[in-house]
Amino acid sequence: MIKKLARSIREYKQSSIATPIVVACEVVMEVLIPYFMAQIIDIGLSQSDMSYTVRLSIILIIAAITSLIFGALSGKLAAQASAGFAKNLRGDIFHHIQTFSFSNIDKFKVSSLVTRMTTDVTNVQNAYQMIIRILVRGPLMLIAALVMASRINRRLSLIFLIAIPILGFALFFIALKAHPYFEKVFRTYDKLNNTVQENVRAIRVVKSFVRADYEEKKFMETSNEVYDRFKKAEKIVIFNSPVMQSVIYISILLISYNSGKMIVSGSMTTGELMSMIIYATQILSSLMMLSMVFVMIIMARSSAERIIEVLEKESDIQSPVDGRDYVEDGSIDFKNVTFSYVKDPEKAALKDINLHIESGETVGIIGATGSAKTTLVQLIARLYDATEGCVKVGGHDVKEYDLDALRRDVAMVLQKNVLFSGTIKENLKWGDEKASDAEIEYYSKLSQADSFISTFKDKYDSYIEQGGTNVSGGQKQRICIARALLRKPKILILDDSTSAVDTKTDALIRKAFKEEIPQTTKIIIAQRILSIEDADRIIVMDKGKVVAFDTPENLLTSCDIYRELYDTQKKGALA
Repeated sequence: MIKKLARSIREYKQSSIATPIVVACEVVMEVLIPYFMAQIIDIGLSQSDMSYTVRLSIILIIAAITSLIFGALSGKLAAQASAGFAKNLRGDIFHHIQTFSFSNIDKFKVSSLVTRMTTDVTNVQNAYQMIIRILVRGPLMLIAALVMASRINRRLSLIFLIAIPILGFALFFIALKAHPYFEKVFRTYDKLNNTVQENVRAIRVVKSFVRADYEEKKFMETSNEVYDRFKKAEKIVIFNSPVMQSVIYISILLISYNSGKMIVSGSMTTGELMSMIIYATQILSSLMMLSMVFVMIIMARSSAERIIEVLEKESDIQSPVDGRDYVEDGSIDFKNVTFSYVKDPEKAALKDINLHIESGETVGIIGATGSAKTTLVQLIARLYDATEGCVKVGGHDVKEYDLDALRRDVAMVLQKNVLFSGTIKENLKWGDEKASDAEIEYYSKLSQADSFISTFKDKYDSYIEQGGTNVSGGQKQRICIARALLRKPKILILDDSTSAVDTKTDALIRKAFKEEIPQTTKIIIAQRILSIEDADRIIVMDKGKVVAFDTPENLLTSCDIYRELYDTQKKGALA
């Protein structure tokens, strides 16, 4: 786990290495200060040697200033290294997520990925900063102060050798008990983020149904769950402080008591007593630092495990080595295709699909809700892989194509249309970042988007709010269709993408497709018969199976499901 996390240090390796070196220099200066003070008291002041006192005082001041400089520098380097490490780690996670297939995203959930890239990375960042600075300073200070203390009085230094194992055992016990609770806390954070994300995204629905109280109650329940689990973890971790304080104060008392007797007997000087107490403080404060780092590492360990879980997860869908980079035409074949989201043929969403679609053909897909229409078309762009059988595009198995090449030529307008914050032009250029203004306007006219964009004050430079909240559903759909058309794909898939536009506009879009892009294979999923009645052929689906695939005219006589839908919608339109 540490090795995989360390890959994200990269260009911050230099500052990560420099920090412990600077910290070591700071510790050396700090450990020398009590020694110089003892010398000033026992030799300079006791013997009234002012020149010696002044000389050592100057050295003492230089050591203190040097220690301060090293301390400030180590803080700066540690902050730079940890912040850079977190930046790279967050970038690595985000980059890796971009390779995920839909099934990988389904497994982790968006809210969980957000938590891992924010809260978990921050925990690891804080732990890393403490490790390269405090975790180096603590042991070095402990060892150096112990060595100096044993030089003064070995008998008194034995007190520390007894205290350290006691603290080590206490810290180990605390870590063992607290870690499982922190794991549960971060899983609950995922749940909390999911509640917030869902609520904010659907805020209009919440308000229109006056469900704010219900949503607030749901949020508070999850928030209280986080609180309860954190409280349980902290109840264990909090023992760290009293155990540490008790050991520190008992050690100081024992040193003070024994050293007092030694001064009276003449076996210890005043300067040695003072330096011994300072070394005792340094040793015990270094132990306190180590306990703080230890608590942070307990938390960070849970976060690191969750981060590694994402980084180790390989996408279920990979581009083949030297994959095909060109789609020859828009023909599509399904051969004995079965698909299951849970990789279980017994729970298949699609069952034994066999289809052949000619290049340039316009094919409609219709069926009841849940008949797996969307699932079918997602296999064409290889958003999912068939569990059994083979899907071909342009005469070749989709698994033979480089993923980017395949998806460049198979453009999908998904059921849930998404626009990003930015101008209309910036959103359209997702289709082709090099598209000229003339091309943007041409394809916007094909999708019937130009008619409303031209009414905006800033036209194509009009700003789209996050999620496209400042345009209507129909306008959003038309912008998304134009964006897909700018890809100049060989296959265009519209997944119920004209459901929010009126029938006249829908008809104009279909007319433009027929006249302007006749060579492109067009697959249109629709709930309205009107949207696909002029298709070359129509696929009728039911419960994950293709029950019919024929021309609209033939389906009226040969397919009961299609005829029933046709009669129902026609009668409804006449009424």
